[in-house]
Amino acid sequence: MKPRLAKILAIVAGLGVLALAGLFFFLNFIRDDAPPEFSLRTEEELAATTTTQAAEEFDGINGPWVVGTGSQAGYRVVEDFVGGAQDFEAVGRTSEVTGSLTIDGTVVTTAEFVVDVASITSDSDNRDTQFRNRVMKPEEFPQSVFVLTSPLDFGSVPEDGVEISVAGEGDLTLRDVTRSVPVAITARLIGAEIEVVGSIDVLFSDFGIDNPTVERLIIVRDEGKVEFQLIFRR
Repeated sequence: MKPRLAKILAIVAGLGVLALAGLFFFLNFIRDDAPPEFSLRTEEELAATTTTQAAEEFDGINGPWVVGTGSQAGYRVVEDFVGGAQDFEAVGRTSEVTGSLTIDGTVVTTAEFVVDVASITSDSDNRDTQFRNRVMKPEEFPQSVFVLTSPLDFGSVPEDGVEISVAGEGDLTLRDVTRSVPVAITARLIGAEIEVVGSIDVLFSDFGIDNPTVERLIIVRDEGKVEFQLIFRR
């Protein structure tokens, strides 16, 4: 091998080692912790929220509701760095969420929400690139959808500010593949709004989703969660 070529290859190899070392340092010592799972809003968050309908105008829970401003949805997966950090939760979220629900007495008879997949982002550009190119492919599959398939019965009309936890079933569609899934939610009537938070366990292979593991670098576990925080208004 000519000396000049050997020198160039050595420099390239050295840069590769430095890049990997930098990534190792970032993954293990610099990156921020993932945001916590969604929960009902705190008193401080409620105080900072401006609603479009005053509580005194509220005329009961019966009827249709729509997803409004402040709603979010996204994913949570666990990443293990080869030879380093373990159990790191990676989270991507978006506020581009639409949906609706209908209440009749004490029963949620219909509910659905739709997520704009292309707008989901995390704290990592590299992860987002993988998400768009290998994992979810929003140019082909622009929306992810959840549709409730079994009514949710609260048992009684909820009082303002009281948390209610219920479990149900629905159809989750990711990349045009639909599967029946259980869903657990916590809800609360607060003024003229209904808050709903919950999560759905997802196995990638059930939806034909390629595992985004980066060989010899990052191992992404085969399961994850779809998470949501929905604010319904009239």
